[in-house]
Amino acid sequence: MTFAQPCLRWADRLDNGIRFIGRSLSWVYALLVAVIILQVILRYGFGHGLVALEELEWHLYAIGVMFGVAYSQVLDSHVRVDLFHTRLRRRTQLWVDILGTVFLLMPFLIIVFLNSLDFVYDAWRIGETSDAPSGLPYRWAIKAVIPLSFGLLFIASVSRILRSAGELMTKGGAA
Repeated sequence: MTFAQPCLRWADRLDNGIRFIGRSLSWVYALLVAVIILQVILRYGFGHGLVALEELEWHLYAIGVMFGVAYSQVLDSHVRVDLFHTRLRRRTQLWVDILGTVFLLMPFLIIVFLNSLDFVYDAWRIGETSDAPSGLPYRWAIKAVIPLSFGLLFIASVSRILRSAGELMTKGGAA
């Protein structure tokens, strides 16, 4: 058994977990649409919108986007400069992915993750709520999405590195 096989097996396990989370949380968009429709009906049909619903909209949107980034990393559907990437040989693409992830993405993820912990803790400690009188309570809960989603993106990045390394070892990164 080569070192590539365990790399690919671990990448598959990590990817499956993140795919499950991504598919599960994709339902947040259906809920978001329902909340928006309800808010529109209340505001324009009855002349009375709710601040809590407006805040819930951006909370749901934030959850979808923040966790969706890890899902897109696993699917390799994230934005990159394909103008250059597609012109490279497969082996070079894999090395660019590995080095870019290790030296650019992961340090950024670690910095945001570590700095967001105090941000969430402070919001929880003081019982932070919305500034609006009729807004949502528990502001720490939405702030907790930051370290959770960045941690998940870190795991997705480890998976991407393992998958790229495994492909380099098995196929030599041939086109």
